[in-house]
Amino acid sequence: MQGYHGTHEVYAPIVNAQPPVPIYVGKAVPAGARKAGASSRGSELWKRLKEHADSIEAADNLRLRDFACRHLVVVPVWIPLAERFLVEYYRPVWNVLVDGFGNHPPGKGRKDMRRPRWDIIHPGRAWAASLTAAESEEDILRQVRDFFRQRAY
Repeated sequence: MQGYHGTHEVYAPIVNAQPPVPIYVGKAVPAGARKAGASSRGSELWKRLKEHADSIEAADNLRLRDFACRHLVVVPVWIPLAERFLVEYYRPVWNVLVDGFGNHPPGKGRKDMRRPRWDIIHPGRAWAASLTAAESEEDILRQVRDFFRQRAY
């Protein structure tokens, strides 16, 4: 779960919110979890946090130091349940409106994917620049502003 305390104007409504408002909730399922062979050592969590940090650092209009992160290490069977509860309870903007933050580069044969909304408003990931944007940055930013207005933090 990550929160934001930077200067990007679209996120201003949540910067000083009390309690802090998460901007994103993600999960790091250990390798082998789908086949019941997962370990619970936590290395997948650190790998995923590093990937998220790299995405933020790649963005032209965000700074990693403007984010806070909280994490919870649990037995793998509880990971999907915890993520689902947190997303449904908090409805973080990067989960419910600005999708694509946690995306990986598309694999072979998927180069015709659309550019994720996250990459439209936070450009910088090289792999996303070659994808076609289906929406304008202005439209997405307007929707984010409306989203925050409706939530009244």
